[in-house]
Amino acid sequence: MLNDPTAELDELTTALEGQSPRERLRIAIERFDSIALSFSGAEDVVLVHMATKIKPDINIFTLDTGRLPRETYEFLDRVREHYGITLEVMYPQPEPLQAMVSKKGLFSFYKDGHEECCGIRKIEPMRRKLATVDAWITGQRKDQSPTRGNVPLVQVDTAFGTADRTLFKFNPLADWSSEDVWNFIRMMDVPYNALHEKGYISLGCEPCTRPVLPNQHEREGRWWWEEATQKECGLHKGNIELQPVDDSDSMTSVGSTPLSSKPLNR
Repeated sequence: MLNDPTAELDELTTALEGQSPRERLRIAIERFDSIALSFSGAEDVVLVHMATKIKPDINIFTLDTGRLPRETYEFLDRVREHYGITLEVMYPQPEPLQAMVSKKGLFSFYKDGHEECCGIRKIEPMRRKLATVDAWITGQRKDQSPTRGNVPLVQVDTAFGTADRTLFKFNPLADWSSEDVWNFIRMMDVPYNALHEKGYISLGCEPCTRPVLPNQHEREGRWWWEEATQKECGLHKGNIELQPVDDSDSMTSVGSTPLSSKPLNR
């Protein structure tokens, strides 16, 4: 690997542009021995499907906040069995979690925002995991929310990297739409979360996720009591340049409906 992170980033960006997501994954996996795939939702299982064909034993991990819906836990087990993978599960540290819940209860985020809860349940476990790798892979897409419009194919992760350790972050599906994702799921018979059949598109913790109505943007079902540009838990927030929100377009999304009337195999 090159010693200069900027030169390495430029080289990777050039290599990834114009390539398919699977080829982007291959380039990332071959470039970094210590690389991990973050898995939770529809986009991520598409990446699991592709990545395991390139490297069957690729490091795949997920975050268990302790507040996930039953359907999500069932989905994680289904993916584990379907692809024969070892899925590393990262949990929050019990001491800060217990202190927060003891002091503020289980639903304080409805009053003072989700940052503290997400910081304990998501950010700290993610930081622990990413401290062990040189690069990670996510399912971020540009069309997911107003805050993700500038998501690149690869970036230096300034949120979880340090001055002494450069961390690269790959977003192979950055230029895919929701429709692209679901077309792939249908075509390849990829497992998906049963909640998608109930109007859920963007999935998170049970208290912070709800179904969306037709033509609503997929992220409107997350932290719905907060302003649109705040709909990030912090896992990607540090790498995102906020985009101006056009109210006239805030209710529309390409491919916002996750399923057609065609039955799918979960």
